[in-house]
Amino acid sequence: MAQEHIALLLDDACLTVDELAVSCSVSREWVIEHVQAGVLPAESGADPAQWSFTGRDLLRTRRLFDLERSFDANPELAGLVTDLLDEMERLRVRLRRAGLPPD
Repeated sequence: MAQEHIALLLDDACLTVDELAVSCSVSREWVIEHVQAGVLPAESGADPAQWSFTGRDLLRTRRLFDLERSFDANPELAGLVTDLLDEMERLRVRLRRAGLPPD
């Protein structure tokens, strides 16, 4: 939940490829590879210099990198796991809003 709040605060932020890479301690090439693999969204054009990323993208990038490093996962597998974890968190939020326990 704390990550969601951080992402909401950063949603208005527009990060470049280089800013995202520095913020997540990954290389520029790593970010480009993951956009090309379809596991990171890029907003406009095929030129990485024109891409912009939000706070949610920053959190997704960190999660992808952690999964790849911790489990030696390829980008596609890390992307799938990240999608599933995000969906689980959205469902937990819906349960809480409905007044139900999330377990």
